[in-house]
Amino acid sequence: MTFDPDTRDQVGQRGHDGVYLRWYLNSLLYAGGGALVCALISVAAGYAFDKYRFRGKEKLFGAVLLGVLVPSTALALPMYLLASKAGLVNTYWSVLVPVLVNPFGVYLSRVFSASHIPDEALEAVRIDGAGELRACWSIGLRMVMPGFVTVFLFQFTAIWNTFFLPLVMLSDQKLFPLSLGLYAWNSNTHAEPAFYPLVVTGSLLAVLPLVVAFVALQRHWKAGLTAGSVK
Repeated sequence: MTFDPDTRDQVGQRGHDGVYLRWYLNSLLYAGGGALVCALISVAAGYAFDKYRFRGKEKLFGAVLLGVLVPSTALALPMYLLASKAGLVNTYWSVLVPVLVNPFGVYLSRVFSASHIPDEALEAVRIDGAGELRACWSIGLRMVMPGFVTVFLFQFTAIWNTFFLPLVMLSDQKLFPLSLGLYAWNSNTHAEPAFYPLVVTGSLLAVLPLVVAFVALQRHWKAGLTAGSVK
């Protein structure tokens, strides 16, 4: 797939008027917001699969595991058709909505829930009169915080580096993430060599949020967060 010539001209004309900052903020929105919501959905789903019994649970979880085997690029075009029918193409939602579900995150959250949330702690909270939502939010989420952070970082990195989905969904360069914007600049380097330093510098700066996220959240991976919670 290639860029439309008009889009390349727009990118070239706006190469020095702050569009890079716009792409940076777009990437923070896509990756930060998408990863946060995805991690919450994954942890809630993993908690439900682990702690509740309902009809067809294992079959439904098997379908989730099958979703892990499907590459995201294979789903991009079907999602484009769905987004087109819903009128979401070339909007922020066309990139945000597909990244809110991560089958691997659900699987990982179930594993963390089984190993980090003892049933005795939930029973004690229920005896004290807490509802299911409060037990999940106040007890379950706190105990499974290492899993939440893990899913968040995996999804944050995946969305930050995503390329094919925005390429399919977006045509307005104001909505581009960094990956697509830098690709647009790089496609202009043959005609305008002045774009080379922009691409190199932009690529270097694009790594910073990933480094900051890993350094800031690594403390949540320390073992023994729930040690001694159940005697």
